[in-house]
Amino acid sequence: MSQAFEELSVPPDVAENGGVEVLRAIVVDGAVSVALRRSFDDPATWGRLLMDLARQAARAYALETEMSEEEAFERIRAGIEADSLDSGDLN
Repeated sequence: MSQAFEELSVPPDVAENGGVEVLRAIVVDGAVSVALRRSFDDPATWGRLLMDLARQAARAYALETEMSEEEAFERIRAGIEADSLDSGDLN
């Protein structure tokens, strides 16, 4: 039996100012399903966006668990590094 879809609310500034959704990530049966729009002229902007997401995720862990923001960020960084080692570099 599948679980009901739980969608996040639109951030308040988007409700006021509009915008373009560039990324949607959903966990389905333990795997991540992603939809994205290229959106930026320079791919480096994706790097800045991903770092911002990592910082916000670390903050959420710090607020909702006993883990510090720094510890959560390091765990996120370790996960990124482990995945890049498992899948190989793009170079």
